[in-house]
Amino acid sequence: MRPPAPLRATAFRSVWLAGLVSDAGDWLLLIALPVVVYDLTGSALGTSVAFLVELAPGIVLAPLAGWCADRWDRRRMLVAISLAQAACLLPLLAVHTRADLPLVYAVIVVEAALLAVFDPTKNALLPTLVARKDLVAANSLVGLEQNLARLVGGPIGGVLLAVGGLRLVTGADLLSYLAAAALINGVRVARRVEPHVPNARHRRRSGSYLSIVVRNPRVRPTVLVAFISQIAQGIFVVLFILFVASRLHGGPAEVGLLRGVQAIGAVAGGLALTALSRRWRPASLTAFAAITFGVIDLVLWNAPSLSAATWIYVVLFIAIGAPGIVLATGLISSLQSDSPSHEHGRVFSAYGLAGNTGQVLGMLAAGLLTARLGLMTMLNTQALIYLAAGAFAARQITKPRAMPAKTASTPAIANPHWPDHDRMRREADPVRASGP
Repeated sequence: MRPPAPLRATAFRSVWLAGLVSDAGDWLLLIALPVVVYDLTGSALGTSVAFLVELAPGIVLAPLAGWCADRWDRRRMLVAISLAQAACLLPLLAVHTRADLPLVYAVIVVEAALLAVFDPTKNALLPTLVARKDLVAANSLVGLEQNLARLVGGPIGGVLLAVGGLRLVTGADLLSYLAAAALINGVRVARRVEPHVPNARHRRRSGSYLSIVVRNPRVRPTVLVAFISQIAQGIFVVLFILFVASRLHGGPAEVGLLRGVQAIGAVAGGLALTALSRRWRPASLTAFAAITFGVIDLVLWNAPSLSAATWIYVVLFIAIGAPGIVLATGLISSLQSDSPSHEHGRVFSAYGLAGNTGQVLGMLAAGLLTARLGLMTMLNTQALIYLAAGAFAARQITKPRAMPAKTASTPAIANPHWPDHDRMRREADPVRASGP
């Protein structure tokens, strides 16, 4: 059986493997650090702070991340960031007591800041590695890789923490970053598709990440759908544990089981999407996935009125993993297709900003309104928000629109893998091509 088309491209395969190794290492730390913080503080508040500080860099650094991804060589940036991520883990080796807790928080903030630059750069680089017809499949494979890393890295992180403590986990994550840097360093990208801004005047006229989103009628609704859907995700993050405890009468084992099995659905959905990607437009995937997400959530939140049997929720949480990966793939593929290459960094910075801001608003809404409105009201509202995002996507994103006219400030940058149909037609019949 032949591998999917994107994995047959050497450059994409190297970046994909680098992501798998690096993300698996991240999951080692993601499992370990909250446990370490809780052990040092004995406080749920201290543990929650560890999660909240991860979101701040993505919001604060969005303008800088996008500018860097569009100004500098993206491959070299990814290598440099991976090396910096490895180096910034070293302070964790000095963590022993509660007095060292500021070191843990500092590492979390710095690593989140580096990731805030890494993600838009990676998303901007990806369209230069594969043919345009394989873009959805490539993004689906990236989502698949992230969930495989979650399945592998999470359990290993728990084992390593139990066997060797934080030092062993830190060492393993550090090696994963170094391996990722080596893989990405070997990637060769056609020079003419690298982001390049020729002079300061062009940089001023090309606009900020916000103006780029505002002036592009196809990018605007996609970013808005990301914002709306992440409000729902923020509500879920806060209320999921309450749902398991109060509606399913479960404990930590059930929480871990249900969060873990989501990756099974995501892997299955990613494999199916990779195989069927050429039959779906990215925008249609976005609308379909958000609506499906909302419908499954409505069933999930209200099913305990009939039964609290664990197997029912295992099935539902596996099922909900599939639209999750499809939604992310549709959003990212739409942004890559609907904006010029030299603006991809800033577009994905806006996308990250919208997602992080939406998630913060969802967390705050869950924390402030649940006691007043009730758990079930908030959970059903979360599902309705996904349905609203899907309906908006179906109405706006799937409407055919012409791309904005190209100006001196938005030059088209060709991808050598994408067919230039106008040039092919002129070469085939230059007389006919010159007619009306």
